Amino acid sequence: MDKINLNQKFGLFHEHWSPKIVGEMNDSYIKLAKLHGEFDWHHHDKEDELFYVVKGQLTIKFRDKDVILDEGELVVIPKGVDHLPVAAEEVHVMLIEPKGTLNTGNVVTEKTKEMLERI
Repeated sequence: MDKINLNQKFGLFHEHWSPKIVGEMNDSYIKLAKLHGEFDWHHHDKEDELFYVVKGQLTIKFRDKDVILDEGELVVIPKGVDHLPVAAEEVHVMLIEPKGTLNTGNVVTEKTKEMLERI
C-alpha cells in the first residue's frame, strides 16, 4: 500500500505507445503511457478502456466523431467501439484496463506490446 507518484513514474521512461504497469486493482492494471503521433484504428472485443489525460491534450477519433481530452479529463471507451488515439504533442495518460487487454486490441502492428514492463 505504497503511494504512486505519477510524475516520478513518467520520468522513468521515454518511449511512446508503450504502456507501463504501475499498479493493480481487482482484475485490472493501472498503466501509464506517453503518446505522440497517431496510433492504429482498433477496438477491444471484450474490454472497456479508460483514458485519463495527466499531461497534454489527446484526441480520440471515433468513426462518427472526435473527442478531445485536456488535462484532468477522461473517457471510457466501451468494448467493440473502433477508436484511434492521436496526440499532436506528447501526452501523458493513465489507462485502467482488464489485465488481458492488448494495447492494439483486435489488430497486431509494430505498436503491439504483448509483455508490459512494471515500473
